[in-house]
Amino acid sequence: MCAPEHGVLACCCGSAACSCCCNCCPKMKQSTGTRIMYAIYFLLVTVICVIMMSPTVVGQMRGQFPTLCENLNAGEDCKTLVGYSAVYKVCFGMSCFFLFFAIFTIRVNTSTGCRAAIHNGFWLVKFVLLVACCAGGFFLPQEETFLEVWRYIGAVGGFLFLLIQLMLLVEFAHRWNTNWSSGVSYNRMWYAALALVTLLLFTAAVGAVAFMGFFYTHPEACLLNKIFLGINGSLCLVVSLLAISPCIQKLQPTSGLLQPGVISVYVMYLTFSAFSSKPKEGECEIGGVNQTVCVFPFNSGTESDKKIVTGLGTIILFGCVLYSCLTSTSRRSSAALRVCRNSEPEAERARCCFCFGDDTEDFDEEKTGSGQNVVYDEREGTIYSYCYFHFVFFLGSLYVMMTVTNWFHFDNHKIEKLLEGSWSVFWIKMASCWVCLVFYMWTLVAPMVCPKRFEA
Repeated sequence: MCAPEHGVLACCCGSAACSCCCNCCPKMKQSTGTRIMYAIYFLLVTVICVIMMSPTVVGQMRGQFPTLCENLNAGEDCKTLVGYSAVYKVCFGMSCFFLFFAIFTIRVNTSTGCRAAIHNGFWLVKFVLLVACCAGGFFLPQEETFLEVWRYIGAVGGFLFLLIQLMLLVEFAHRWNTNWSSGVSYNRMWYAALALVTLLLFTAAVGAVAFMGFFYTHPEACLLNKIFLGINGSLCLVVSLLAISPCIQKLQPTSGLLQPGVISVYVMYLTFSAFSSKPKEGECEIGGVNQTVCVFPFNSGTESDKKIVTGLGTIILFGCVLYSCLTSTSRRSSAALRVCRNSEPEAERARCCFCFGDDTEDFDEEKTGSGQNVVYDEREGTIYSYCYFHFVFFLGSLYVMMTVTNWFHFDNHKIEKLLEGSWSVFWIKMASCWVCLVFYMWTLVAPMVCPKRFEA
């Protein structure tokens, strides 16, 4: 993403903004380009962690490069470069990288200072620093003590990131409804769009309940699945009725069924993911024949089916982490995480793609040339909190580390078994369902409990 010709040097080794080399690309804001560059760094390290947890990939590398492990002094079968301990060390380096920049950019409110220039530029230098941090993790003394302590630090950071992700989902649902509702006053088509999307969301949620009731329950087994499916389905119904109740409508006129529709679909997805992550309950004798019950067909299918599901799960993981890291740092989302209303009401303009909307729009200065134009949107002040941005990526690094290593079941874990049974993963995802519902219910009742905090 570097600018062409002499801009490459200024981008990689100086404070100039980076952009694509092709001038046919649409113009990009400096704040957006900076966040994308950090996201690319984050994604590169995450891919390396996934590879380290895949003995299949390492085996293929050894087959093509038989002397690779010996030349790297990585031991037999590259054992020091694979497994959960290697992932812990690499993620330790990435976490230190983002934590350092979180501390380094504390109270940076303008993009004209030297700290802001380092944050927005010097990409080659920062890449070298990131590589050095990740490599340095392999030279830490007292490895066993480090892994034990870092595991619990990772668990705490991963839980915090998961909470931020759930709060962002609630904020996303409210923002979606508010944005589209603002268009109803001048175009009734937005009302039709709201109704259609709401219908689709609840259809998907009800369909998910029926799907899980068919595949993950059985009249003679799977009592735990029946209980949790009933609880989560009932809670989704409760929050839907609460959202359109007169007491909520009086204080929040824009509250409708779109928000609980989004929440219900996500809760059903987490419920399905939790059921898929639960260890198999074994075989049950039905009609004199032993049968494996309460499992998704993929779990008993071919290896290619499992690889497809694992690949989809990994892509979903990347998407959720990057969305949370990039969107949680905007001014609007940061205010939403504090569960408060902005001091000045914002004028909404209904649009289909609103989730990555601009915090502000009036910027005239651009960098013109043979490459992509860059809009310098931080002349008067920072668009997002640099410190909080890096801190969210720090927590995201810990979340990736714990997820890739299967949280507390890490000893013989492989990336190919990402979706196989683990009680710790099951309870984490099930608890996430309830936390998400609690967050949403709080946003509904908070104006009644704390009216002064929510005064416009």
